[in-house]
Amino acid sequence: MSTLRTWSRDLAMGARFAFAGGREGWTRTLLTGVGVGLGVALLLISTAVPGAFAARAERGDARSTMTATAEHPGPDTLLTAPANQTYHRQDIEGSLLQAEGPQAPVPPGLKQVPGPGEMAVSPALKELLDSPDGALLRERLDGRITEVIADAGLTGPHDLVFYAGSDRLLAAAETSHRVQRITAFGHDRPTDPLSPVLLLLVVLTFVALLLPVAVFIAAAVRFGGERRDRRLAALRLVGADGRMVRRIAAGEALAGSLAGLVLGTGFFLMGRRLVGGFHLQQRSLFPADLDPAPWLAVLVALAVPAAAVAVTLFALRGVVIEPLGVVRTARPRRRRIWWRLLLPLAGLGLLAPMTGRGNDGGNFNQWQVSAGVVLLLVAITVLLPWVLERCVGRMSGGPVSWQLAVRRLQIDSGGAARLVNGIAVAVAGAIALQMLFAAAEGDYTEKTGQDPSRAAVAILVDRGSGTEVDRLAEQVARSEGIVKTVPLRSVGAAHEVPSQAGLIDVTIGSCEALREVAVLGSCKDGDAFLATGEPTGERGPYGGTTAPGDKLFVGDVRGYSDTAEPVEWTVPATARPVASRPDPTGQLRSGLLVTPSAAPGDTGEFGSTQIYVQADESVPDGLERARTAVFKASPLSPAMTLRATKQDGGYSAIRTGLFFGATAVLILIGSSLLVSQLEQLRERRKLLSALVAFGTKRSTLSLSVLWQTALPIGLGLGLAAVFGVGLGAVLTRMAAAPVRIDWLSVAGMTGVGAGVVALVTVLSLPLLLRLMRPDGLRTE
Repeated sequence: MSTLRTWSRDLAMGARFAFAGGREGWTRTLLTGVGVGLGVALLLISTAVPGAFAARAERGDARSTMTATAEHPGPDTLLTAPANQTYHRQDIEGSLLQAEGPQAPVPPGLKQVPGPGEMAVSPALKELLDSPDGALLRERLDGRITEVIADAGLTGPHDLVFYAGSDRLLAAAETSHRVQRITAFGHDRPTDPLSPVLLLLVVLTFVALLLPVAVFIAAAVRFGGERRDRRLAALRLVGADGRMVRRIAAGEALAGSLAGLVLGTGFFLMGRRLVGGFHLQQRSLFPADLDPAPWLAVLVALAVPAAAVAVTLFALRGVVIEPLGVVRTARPRRRRIWWRLLLPLAGLGLLAPMTGRGNDGGNFNQWQVSAGVVLLLVAITVLLPWVLERCVGRMSGGPVSWQLAVRRLQIDSGGAARLVNGIAVAVAGAIALQMLFAAAEGDYTEKTGQDPSRAAVAILVDRGSGTEVDRLAEQVARSEGIVKTVPLRSVGAAHEVPSQAGLIDVTIGSCEALREVAVLGSCKDGDAFLATGEPTGERGPYGGTTAPGDKLFVGDVRGYSDTAEPVEWTVPATARPVASRPDPTGQLRSGLLVTPSAAPGDTGEFGSTQIYVQADESVPDGLERARTAVFKASPLSPAMTLRATKQDGGYSAIRTGLFFGATAVLILIGSSLLVSQLEQLRERRKLLSALVAFGTKRSTLSLSVLWQTALPIGLGLGLAAVFGVGLGAVLTRMAAAPVRIDWLSVAGMTGVGAGVVALVTVLSLPLLLRLMRPDGLRTE
């Protein structure tokens, strides 16, 4: 009991020094609290991010129409069809709705199903439509807005979503594959496990983003260390023993960390309110989604004070506190290198057994990967003081500002190293991440084969829309900024019916249109051609062959319809073979290519039609006008934007999360560095004032402070580049990918770190100039 009472008394005394120790005491506590609080806020945000993305996914699934389908209309059925749009490179998710009964399901976030001519839009889309930038989009989505979608129907505050009422879906329901009849919204989508490489990216992202936070918190609890040591020496003078002063120091650190927890919670709440205003690639989060799991929040609340006390006691191990003052050895013992090299070797030892696994070689042990990466990154923090000590220990001479900076670093190289440890770890982690992402990008980014230079958009004319293709193509071609439109129709043919295999593609179009899919040479209306290319992609029942003069059946050759009969048609005897070429979507066609005069008769709704749209990029908004013309004439016909590559959704989501996390860490780095710099300047106030009083130029002192920052930063970033490239190479080999070092990216990451430090230095100059006033010599 007496031991507990002693601990309580000493810890309480330390807390009183923190909060009631005069201006110096509470200033140090405030600086420590701000530094720790920034780290706590980012930790809380990090613990809340997984839950936030899970909430996004749940709301996205809640508005899905993939389940609860019905075959026949009823009082509880709803007809729906996708009507997704693209506007100024922004994707807009849209749906056409038509209720078939009074109990038709209502989309999440709405009170009722929009009627014909009515429209419900998300807040972000309404803002876009009401803005001058959305004038062209308002021509396309010209329905009367009757409702704004509530948060329950959105994945994020920046979602662009609309539901438009229609009276044309019932007529198209029997023939269009895009119209769906449902009885409810919602879909329990199974979660596919991440591939080993994506899992490796996730683990590395969390480690690389959170480890600098831990380093900053460890540095923040040591603010004002010199003043604390002098105060503890004074306590020895009045009778305190060594154990007591350590308990008092622990109480002071505990008080500062608790203040940091309170401030961190406030920073987190403020940051959560601001998060709704940010978005990346149209991904955003509702502030309410950032809700940390209770057990993770409790873990942060317990771990931060415990770490603060541990770091403080660890820092006191090399300080001899005597009753007559803080005694340090006149010549500090040189730092040893052998034990510092054990950390990177241990990290490599943990990662090496998993080399070459990749996606096909098995899974990675997440804990082993995390431990190995942490050891390699932490090695920077233990090697940097040794490197800095060796470098500045050999320096001498130079201008006065340089000598002042070097002498200060020779006296306390550890403090300078602590200032840059966090940013060095962050830069090393960023370089390793960049290398791993670059190595994995080829596996998760594939070429589509599409050629945007030949056609910017491909219109997939819905067979149940009743749209006349040639008229639609002409209408789109009349839009300003459209160079040309190329309509092509494809229909299946067979030698006998019904036929389930060996079908033949019959592509119908003008000579100009057929030249998009084959090398024709001479061509006139009435010609027919035999395409000699091997078809690409999954062809299913297609792939049959034919010859001039063959009798074919065209249309419903698979017997889907009870009323429509296939059309008999004879392949023109003049048909000649031609070499196929990929169309703008990358497909290589086979079978027959036929001009309109030689084409078979009416095959009804069977077949598919595409219209390729080529735009003049020099004319602004030409494609937007074309998309508007398509939507007004045939809402069920999507206008697909052609892209040369596409990226895996999981990989893209991880990169997006990395961007958000890196931005938050960068803000933390800058803020914490600024607090650290201000604290160190405050510690040297009397020294700076004394030097000015003895005639030292202010510019000389300013340059000395710059050199004191630049030297450790330069060494730290150099060490970070070496470790980052090394760690990136190891992780790339683990992913079974070739190691490629993009030195431009390495230089860019290092430059960002240097830029943050330069900005912090500039922001600290006003305080530096203020501290160099003569009144800094005043002692209270």
